[in-house]
Amino acid sequence: MAKNLVIVESPAKAKTIEKYLGKDFVVKSSMGHVRDLAKGDGSIDVEKDFSPKYIVSSDKKKVITELKKLAKEAELVWLASDEDREGEAISWHLKEALGLKPDGYKRITFNEITKSAVLAAIENPRDIDDDLVNAQQARRILDRLVGFELSPVLWRKVKPSLSAGRVQSVAVRLIVEKELEIEKFESSAFYRTDAVFSVQGSKMKAKLAKNFDSEKEATDFVSNCSNHNFKVNSVTKKPAKKAPTAPFTTSTLQQEASLKLGFSVLRTMSVAQRLYEAGHITYMRTDSVNLSKTATDAAQAEIEKAYGKEYHNFRQYKNKNSSAQEAHEAIRPTDFSAHTITGESDQEKLYQLIWKRSIASQMSEAQLERTAIKIDAPNNLEFTANGEVIKFDGFLKVYLESSLDEDDEDMDGLLPPIKEGEQLENEQVTSTERFTRPPARYVEASLVKKLEELGIGRPSTYAPTITTIQKRGYVERGEREGVERKYKQIILEGGSVKTEIQTEKTGSDKGKLVPTDIGRIVTEFLIEHFEQIMDYNFTASVEKEFDDIAQGLVKWTKMLKEFYGPFHKTVEHTIENSERATGERELGVDPKTGKKIIARIGRFGPMVQIGEQDDEDKPKFASLQKDQSIQTISLEEALELFKFPKTIGEFEDKPVKINKGRFGPYVQIEKTFVSIKEANGDTLENMTIERAIELIKEKREEDKNRIIKEFPENGDMQLLNGRYGPYLKIGKKNYKLPKDVEPAELSYEECVHISENQPKGRKKKK
Repeated sequence: MAKNLVIVESPAKAKTIEKYLGKDFVVKSSMGHVRDLAKGDGSIDVEKDFSPKYIVSSDKKKVITELKKLAKEAELVWLASDEDREGEAISWHLKEALGLKPDGYKRITFNEITKSAVLAAIENPRDIDDDLVNAQQARRILDRLVGFELSPVLWRKVKPSLSAGRVQSVAVRLIVEKELEIEKFESSAFYRTDAVFSVQGSKMKAKLAKNFDSEKEATDFVSNCSNHNFKVNSVTKKPAKKAPTAPFTTSTLQQEASLKLGFSVLRTMSVAQRLYEAGHITYMRTDSVNLSKTATDAAQAEIEKAYGKEYHNFRQYKNKNSSAQEAHEAIRPTDFSAHTITGESDQEKLYQLIWKRSIASQMSEAQLERTAIKIDAPNNLEFTANGEVIKFDGFLKVYLESSLDEDDEDMDGLLPPIKEGEQLENEQVTSTERFTRPPARYVEASLVKKLEELGIGRPSTYAPTITTIQKRGYVERGEREGVERKYKQIILEGGSVKTEIQTEKTGSDKGKLVPTDIGRIVTEFLIEHFEQIMDYNFTASVEKEFDDIAQGLVKWTKMLKEFYGPFHKTVEHTIENSERATGERELGVDPKTGKKIIARIGRFGPMVQIGEQDDEDKPKFASLQKDQSIQTISLEEALELFKFPKTIGEFEDKPVKINKGRFGPYVQIEKTFVSIKEANGDTLENMTIERAIELIKEKREEDKNRIIKEFPENGDMQLLNGRYGPYLKIGKKNYKLPKDVEPAELSYEECVHISENQPKGRKKKK
């Protein structure tokens, strides 16, 4: 058996590292975390200094058994989990779970998986950093306490099955507040004017410095242009420099990969993880922009070799964020001479992005010449044409950063040679009706940027936070294409002025983060009753306290005590004294009954209701459609929902109904439901009894082919054909069939025996 056992977090990393170490080393993976807090309220003993009860995760018992065996046979165990707090905690949990003695293990870390880095780590082992472990432990315990105590409050006061998280709830608040800003925003129209001039056979675009508030002003100005002699008032040329941005941190990589590659935050981190484990890039969870001397030397050598000495310019970037760990490095390639890699498409694209950004950070500034041309216009106004010429491309040879700013406008491009006083021929003047835009909704990249600005969360938390709030149904990615809007264009061309009506799409939320009704109501409830938890500054200050614990400046139990006391009192007070939060909104009165119609959150989600609980007749309820919201649904739309279910006729002496479900319209006869598919030209509006009967018969034919056998002894028992082969169904439960049986020949008794003797299922990996 090998003398040394090295334990890393992932199998991919284990394979890479095993290549670098000799025959005396065996490298195994812990597959991430091996222990976690026990489930239930016995997991944290609040009275005993928040003493946690950890257990080996059920899916890691086999891993721990194997590692224990290997650890006993080895002379020394090397704990080589990642270098951040999470990694430090994994090493500590491994030490505890494997029962390692102080002289039986060493802790090593490396920022990149290269032979030199791995061998250097073996030469420089250290102890487990208890302060880093305590910082991670404090975060885990605090988040468990918040979730464990807040979630039941939401079950009782809003809706069953809801959950809350410390950082997630604040992230949802950001999205909700952005939506409220958008709803309050009142758009106003203005006219933006552009011109095209002819200069020495070339065309030159220019913009008017002033916008007009009314159509009359715009029309008057465009008309005045028809007789105006346009001449150049001034030509200003200025040298300018453009410097490259710092190499990637976790958040800037997530933002740039979203803008340039269209990757979600989760996808970016997954691809970066694989690049790191394959030894292509340095560790991908970092908030440092620092590059090591080894890296800057390697970048210099590659820049000079590939582009020439004049393209190199050494830079050392510093973090604005005081809590960033300068000892760590930014995300960079492990080998600057590898401009590209061969692998999966996503990996190739992300590697290219990282390589370009890193190499550009050590390249010369771009030398530019910016030209501004002012052109005399009617009413004492001026048109302006801007352009820029690249005198020396510098870092632009490799990389240009993207912008999250939707209003960013490029230069007008290269301008023709032109002199002051020169007469210009006007080809066209266009004044276009534009509208002030509401604040832009967050996309994943801009939300990460905002969380980082506010100091909320850390590199390892951005991706799980954004994923969690979507999984919990508090936020969703918009799918609305927008609506058509008309706008006017006043055009001067060939000496005559004309007005044209154009159309454009506006209000699209496709791909943007939009709060759901539940997300809004939970946020309002938490702000009202748990103001501190939802406060941005407080959340950031908690993050700062974790940093202080990591540096040994604050005792973790003291920090938890100061937080938990007031928080627990608020939970108890809220349960006792607060009203249910339903987001109730009165829409109007039902014309048939004269009863009030309201939209609210019910036990099963957003709904509308006619009448109240105290009325003599029971209230009527209808669920909202997938694209409807209690915030915006109108009285007319609500009344439309109450038209269903609607009986349209009979088939076999049984009523046939049509209805709207949360996931679309359907036909129903007894317990048979058939989807109404618009792709086939069917809608609720045009559904006839004849067409409904056709759909029912088609469904029965499908079901007949699906049914292998039925049993008179039990009407709920069936042998069916499924996607993955035949199976047994009893009521709502499905059972696997043994491989060696012929389904059609099975008796009722044999089916009962099969249902009672199912093989033990393998537990799904988390």
